[in-house]
Amino acid sequence: ASWPQGLESKDRGCRRQRTSDSIFWSLQPPTPETDYPELLASYPEEDYSPVGSFSDPGPASPLVAPPGWSCQITPDKQMLYTNQFTQEQWVRLEDQHGKPYFYNPEDSSVQWELPQVPIPAPRSVRKSSQDSDTPAQASPPEEKIKTLDKAGVLHRTKTVDKGKRLRKKHWSTSWTVLEGGVLTFFKDSKTSAAGGLRQPSKLSTPEYTVELKGASLSWAPKDKSSKKNVLELRSRDGSEYLIQHDSEAIISTWHKAIAEGISELSADLLQGEEGEPSSADFGSSERLGSWREEDVRQNAASPSLSPGGLESDLSRVRHKLRKFLQRRPTLQSLRDKGYIKDQVFGCALAQLCERERSPVPRFVQQCIRTVEARGLDIDGLYRISGNLATIQKLRYKVDHDERLDLDDGRWEDVHVITGALKLFFRELPEPLFPFSHFHQFIAAIKLQDPAQRSRCVRDLVRTLPAPNQDTLRLLIQHLCRVIEHGEQNRMTVQNVAIVFGPTLLRPEMEEASMPMTMVFQNQVVELILHQCADIFPPH
Repeated sequence: ASWPQGLESKDRGCRRQRTSDSIFWSLQPPTPETDYPELLASYPEEDYSPVGSFSDPGPASPLVAPPGWSCQITPDKQMLYTNQFTQEQWVRLEDQHGKPYFYNPEDSSVQWELPQVPIPAPRSVRKSSQDSDTPAQASPPEEKIKTLDKAGVLHRTKTVDKGKRLRKKHWSTSWTVLEGGVLTFFKDSKTSAAGGLRQPSKLSTPEYTVELKGASLSWAPKDKSSKKNVLELRSRDGSEYLIQHDSEAIISTWHKAIAEGISELSADLLQGEEGEPSSADFGSSERLGSWREEDVRQNAASPSLSPGGLESDLSRVRHKLRKFLQRRPTLQSLRDKGYIKDQVFGCALAQLCERERSPVPRFVQQCIRTVEARGLDIDGLYRISGNLATIQKLRYKVDHDERLDLDDGRWEDVHVITGALKLFFRELPEPLFPFSHFHQFIAAIKLQDPAQRSRCVRDLVRTLPAPNQDTLRLLIQHLCRVIEHGEQNRMTVQNVAIVFGPTLLRPEMEEASMPMTMVFQNQVVELILHQCADIFPPH
């Protein structure tokens, strides 16, 4: 143990006290089992609030403890200090000169001062100005009062990250702190949190930090989680979290604390927005000034809050809201300015071709050119799947970056490019053969006369919308070139039809006889591949 200077003589005395002290340590009050069934000595109560620890001592308890500590007298008439976060305990002793120091019986360490408990970040509490005549510029800065609303262990998972839904829910247990309008989830809930409270630097990097301003809280429906006692928290940036605890009483107190924090901050947010000019008025001091002067005149004209004055105030609020909503930019204007970029995957084919001013989507053309340049002789072309993670990276690149280079080393695997091309056709809102044509193609392929069957399929293909017909022409001609290299890539007409049949031709509603329907889908694509020169004559 490390001893402060001048305390060497106390070593033997402290060792003699350990036997009697150990009896007292075994009598320390337990933590509620419903909150913490494991490692009970490492955590405070789930419903922890520092209000009591920060309050002034009452007449029955004349002891004053630092923030985060509680103090009591042991049966041996010693002052025992307990950390309200970690339950760590220190005994107050005095050296031969009467100077106090603190002794930890657990590890026999001695310090002059109690370990410092980390104080949460401050929450700003506004104080109303007592003098209404004082201008706003001369008002003093807002006072900050440090408050900790709640702290404890919760189960949590993030389901949506800034509007993007996450694939899987990864539930984990975290030490959770609600203070200053911010909900913070730390990575490890038990051993590291207890150690981090002794050493605040260990809690300096939270895993998630959620601003409650503008957030919403509700009880999660059963389709969101099969667990019980689950809260759903939506933040202002579009992220969503699920928060859970096995105890209904504990999760209810969390619900109340978070909801109160959101309510307080929402009121502040509305007040702040009411006093701020809209973005359309920036740069126009004349409009801004006239608006404020109009408000002053209206307020001066109705000094008393009569029913008529109240009605006029409501009308003025409605008028301002209407003006604000009318000034909102349209979706098309945001697209034109580049703030919103439409995606390629999942976009309707006609809309994508119109946006790109091209008869065939550029991504389809790029994929076909790349495959024909370096991959026609690769075994299992279009049949073997590429790396799914790399395909998703390519998809993200296509959707968010106009400058796509498929010769980049990241896309050197041809199976990644063919997989991305199949994914593009699979995610079309309406397949390359529109839903309205599905039953007609199935009826045509069932015809017994081969000549009539070929003629009927050809006529149906020529009735497709122009973007569908042009894209199908390019794709079928490319697949015919793939089949020409069948000795190397082992892709026959039947193999290609099996791969692309369900992708290019599918019903709008799943039918009962899907296995048989799938056979007809493959036969349609197979016939078009055989009759490519007749259905798509050279220009």
